[in-house]
Amino acid sequence: MKHFKLFLLLILTVALSGYKNPDKKLPADYVNPFIGASTSADAAGTYHGLGKTFPGATTPYGMVQVSPNTITGGDNGSGYSNEHTSIEGFAFTQMSGIGWYGDLGNFLVMPTIGKLQTNAGKPDDTKSGYRSSYDKQSEQASAGYYSVMLTENHIKAEATAAKRSGMLRFTFPASKQSRIQIDLARRVGGTSTLQYIKVVNKNTIQGWMKCTPDGGGWGNGDGKADYTVYFYAEFSKPLIQYGIWSADIPGDWKRKLEDVTSDKYQQKVAEAAVLNNINEKEGKHLGFFTEFETSENEQVTMKSGISFVSMDGAKMNLNTDIQGWDFDKVKANARNLWNQSLSKIKVEGGTEEEKTVFYTALYHTQIDPRTFQDADGQYYGGDHKAHKADGFTKRTIFSGWDVFRSQMPLQTVINPTVVTDMVNSLVTLADEKQENYLERWEFLNAYSGCMIGNPAVSVIADAYAKGLRNFNVAKAYELSVNSVEKYGNGELGYAFEPFGISNTLEYAYFEWCVSKMAEALKKPGDQQKYFKRSQSYKNIFDPEKEWFRPKDKDGKWQPWPQEGRLKQWYGSVEANPYQQGWFVPQDIEGMTALMGGKEKVLADLTNFFEKVPQNMMWNDYYNHANEPVHHVPFLFNRVGAPWLTQKWTRAICSRAYHNAVEGLVGNEDVGQMSAWYVLAASGFHPITPGSTRYELTSPVFSKTQIRLDPNFYKGGTFTIEAKNNSAQNIYIQSAKLNGKPYNKAYLDHQDITRGGKLELIMGAQPNKQFGTK
Repeated sequence: MKHFKLFLLLILTVALSGYKNPDKKLPADYVNPFIGASTSADAAGTYHGLGKTFPGATTPYGMVQVSPNTITGGDNGSGYSNEHTSIEGFAFTQMSGIGWYGDLGNFLVMPTIGKLQTNAGKPDDTKSGYRSSYDKQSEQASAGYYSVMLTENHIKAEATAAKRSGMLRFTFPASKQSRIQIDLARRVGGTSTLQYIKVVNKNTIQGWMKCTPDGGGWGNGDGKADYTVYFYAEFSKPLIQYGIWSADIPGDWKRKLEDVTSDKYQQKVAEAAVLNNINEKEGKHLGFFTEFETSENEQVTMKSGISFVSMDGAKMNLNTDIQGWDFDKVKANARNLWNQSLSKIKVEGGTEEEKTVFYTALYHTQIDPRTFQDADGQYYGGDHKAHKADGFTKRTIFSGWDVFRSQMPLQTVINPTVVTDMVNSLVTLADEKQENYLERWEFLNAYSGCMIGNPAVSVIADAYAKGLRNFNVAKAYELSVNSVEKYGNGELGYAFEPFGISNTLEYAYFEWCVSKMAEALKKPGDQQKYFKRSQSYKNIFDPEKEWFRPKDKDGKWQPWPQEGRLKQWYGSVEANPYQQGWFVPQDIEGMTALMGGKEKVLADLTNFFEKVPQNMMWNDYYNHANEPVHHVPFLFNRVGAPWLTQKWTRAICSRAYHNAVEGLVGNEDVGQMSAWYVLAASGFHPITPGSTRYELTSPVFSKTQIRLDPNFYKGGTFTIEAKNNSAQNIYIQSAKLNGKPYNKAYLDHQDITRGGKLELIMGAQPNKQFGTK
């Protein structure tokens, strides 16, 4: 009886503890934040580098990212690259997967021992500053957690995050002079231009860091980033010996990236005045430190709330997110948030590597567009005033030219609130800045003007077409019209220098998006006007060259290069005409006719893919490393050869994505590269956002179940089941949709959102009858 009671007690204990089968992984267990965490141009074979992700801790769409930073300078937008051998510190804000010199990387915290050093030092010389070498083998990263052993002074550093706050835990050796120091001036791609700090009480500091274009940052200032990061930070060990360092930066010194990374500037920082036990300071280059004695393996923790509105907002965010000093509890909560968010898609089958790639990709798609408002709904507006979000969450970091293709369509399916939030955020931003158009690449309220086209117009049209209306439709439409009038093909019917092919083709598509919105809103005049403009792609097709060719302002063809349509940057942004020329998503039939008909296009598409290198790194043909071609594999569906869409999407999934630091062939681009994988591996992907059609392709997994948001869609779940699926059985033989035979190579948005099941029978040889009618 005694043993029976013990058995019952054991059963009860297990039940109450929420026991999970240890052999059954949860989605977060598959996340590897190191995938893509390299900026190496040498490894990529091009100056664009690789994934440029960060490995640090964050939460789904969180404001805070606590991540190691290995470098301030260069085209290292995430602040981290795996091949670097030393760490500058751990920042509380980070960008993901971007080039153009990057930004954020603010509030850089570093544990040190011994003599105080006020500059970071050089990456290859850790004795020259406060940076430290680290044990690469000790690095660990998972969803919501990062840790590493800093070998300079044998300090273990651990990071975790909440929505608007972060936490660091440092395990020190025995020392009479241990320290936590915070570089308030530090910023990826430049410097903060003005800082303020105040010691609030024996455990707390607060302050702010102002970042302007004069200090470099986004695009080394060309991105027009102008923001202030406020912080409210607490330490588990009381502030007894502390101080502020202040570098005397001459008023006439420039402070762009090349200036602040120069030896002259860094020498000034190294010679900063150290002001012991002062409680308040404003200056051009400040840092804070607190020193204390530690016993062997003593843990010292700090936590900080972040706000873009005020110090009070930062304090509120910290108090809302993190109570007490239980680091492991915050870490567990972050992991739980990721499990909840990642469970919106459940996959079965496939290899362990494929699941790791899939869930890490899904993880990367849920970093941005991030929350930009405080816990009370206050956010910093484009007019430099505080506003309160009304009925939506204010979001930021909209990498438009990239994310309209896959990332926002994916969110439309699995996180529709994020899409309507982003639309509301862009629309209200235009009002706050008194601009009459939508920004292409929004960053913390900046109208950076980065890249080309009118991608926000596509996102709005796609949301509206798919039934998402939780935004000011009239205002969004007005701004869409204004955008294509400001940046479009206009009455001339084409765009000329410098990138006449890219601009003309992309503008034509965005004008089509406006025509579809106008049609839905019963505006026949606008519908006809912008539909006509959507046909302007035909104006730059040269029948002699049988391809698209840029014109000058007088309508004359620009000289045709010796390399022909393989000439990089010839009329094309980050591409060649062969790559950019396929971008006529709004009129594939018209494009196909221009190019000589389906058979000729099919042969050309086949050539386009067969000349791709095995590793799918940067190349002149299908270049998955960059966005202009991301829709092209699905064009086979539209020219009568859907089995080739199936063949090539499976090839891209296996050859361009890996469970490795160098596992992304190009920049992550704020979720786009990963969103392509999530959609394609699930078995569908759009060619034309703004239409409700998704192209059907070969799923990587035997079963993919999508959990639909009941606030938007009534279907519950939609499941794609691929029977007999394997690395060899990549071709769809037949299909059933909700139990009925289905012979189309596409799905409608409502097929998914109504819920149900798509059953696919897979085989090793193409069924050339499936999906061709």
